[in-house]
Amino acid sequence: MEKIIVADDELEIRELIKVCLENEGYEVVTVKNGKQAVEAVDSSVGLIILDVMMPIMNGIMACNEIRKKSSIPIIFLTAKTQDSDMIFGLSAGADDYIKKPFTPPVLIAKIKAVLRRYRILGADAYEDKSDKKIYVKDLVIDIESHNVIRENKEIHLTKTEFDILLLLANHKGQVFSIERIYESVWNEAYIDVSANTVMVHIKKLRNKIKNTEQNEYIKTVWGVGYKIEK
Repeated sequence: MEKIIVADDELEIRELIKVCLENEGYEVVTVKNGKQAVEAVDSSVGLIILDVMMPIMNGIMACNEIRKKSSIPIIFLTAKTQDSDMIFGLSAGADDYIKKPFTPPVLIAKIKAVLRRYRILGADAYEDKSDKKIYVKDLVIDIESHNVIRENKEIHLTKTEFDILLLLANHKGQVFSIERIYESVWNEAYIDVSANTVMVHIKKLRNKIKNTEQNEYIKTVWGVGYKIEK
């Protein structure tokens, strides 16, 4: 059973989330502020939900403290709706956010998407990757700076293109289906129209990183998906 910490200073919200999550089979620990959330983190916790505005220690501060010792997935719960607020929260180390007021189905979908991505990519995808690089033939993927370099020249990728490349490069030799790529990179449940979205992005990515016809980085495994060879 996955354990989830819920930190919010409003009792009603804590209880609502607790009921929703327990109905889905999760174990739930509720706390009133960020300080208590930080203190409750241990190896048995699978995800943390942090309200941004809390007394004693707010969600941003709590996220910063948790990130010093853990790569556990964090979702912000916030009444703020400005894009700048969302960007700031994600930059602090959160993996996603949920806007108040929320509906239980949205809450559950967000949680499952973040947990699914964490399981697929592994904890390494959330850890500090200072100075770590991945090499794919003559490509250098700098995880910290989100740069892709070949022969000392940067290849400009969008965030989504970079995330697809990183997913495949982190698992060389492993074939990823279109569905799995979509759910890992977009953090959303896969639907039929999602296939075209993935294929378009992979085509653009291939065009940007392709050096010669013989030097193909991303291989198509017909009827299965895509991979980067070891």
